Amino acid sequence: MSKEDLLLLDFWVSPFCMRVKIALAEKGLDYESKEEDLFGGKSELLLKSNPVYQKVPVLLHNGKPLNESAIIVGYIDEKWPSPPLLPACAYGRSQARFWADYIDKKLFDATCTVWRSTGEAVEVAKKDFIEVLKVLEEALGEKTFFGGETFGFVDIVAIPMAGWFYASEKFGNFTVEAECPKLSAWIKRSMQRESVAKVLPDPEKVYDFVVMFRKMQGIE
Repeated sequence: MSKEDLLLLDFWVSPFCMRVKIALAEKGLDYESKEEDLFGGKSELLLKSNPVYQKVPVLLHNGKPLNESAIIVGYIDEKWPSPPLLPACAYGRSQARFWADYIDKKLFDATCTVWRSTGEAVEVAKKDFIEVLKVLEEALGEKTFFGGETFGFVDIVAIPMAGWFYASEKFGNFTVEAECPKLSAWIKRSMQRESVAKVLPDPEKVYDFVVMFRKMQGIE
C-alpha cells in the first residue's frame, strides 16, 4: 500500500483521529497525515471533504473522502479484512456496534464535562463520568478485550478516550484505577499494543491542552 492512496486529515489530540490511526496501524497500512489547524483556520481540503460537519478526522482513500471516525474504522475493516476488527458472526458485529455507539454518545462528553465544570458541578460531572465507566467495565467483564481475546473494533473506538482521562482525574480529584480497576487494567493491556502506544499522546500533554482550552473558553 503506497502512502499516496491514504491521506488522513488529523488533529493530534483528537481521540476520534486516534481511532483511525490505530485502525490503520492494526491493518499495517501506510498513510500520509496532514495536521489541521482547528483554531487558526481549517484547510480548504477539510471544508471540501467534510462540508456537513467540517470536522476531523477525514480519511481520503484515492481522493474519496470518508467522514466520522467509527464509520471510517468500519470502512477500513471492510476494505482490508485481515486481520478482522469485528467479530465473524452477525450478532457479535451488532453487539460491537452497539457498544461503539454507546461510547460515541456517552464517554467523550462525560469525560469532558468533568474538566469543563466548576464548583459543585464538578462532583455531579464526576459521578456521571464514573457511571459511564462502570457500564463499560461491566460490558468488558472478565474478558481481555471487549470482543474477547483479540483487540478489535470496540477497543479501537474506546481506547483513545483514555488519553483524556488524566485531565478529568486532575480536575475531578479521583482516579479511574480506584473506581474501575478492571477497566484500568484493560487500558494498560491496550497501551501495550504498538498501534496504541505510538498513537496516544502523553496524558500530561493532553492535560496541558485542556488547561489552554479552558482558558480560551473562559472557564476558571
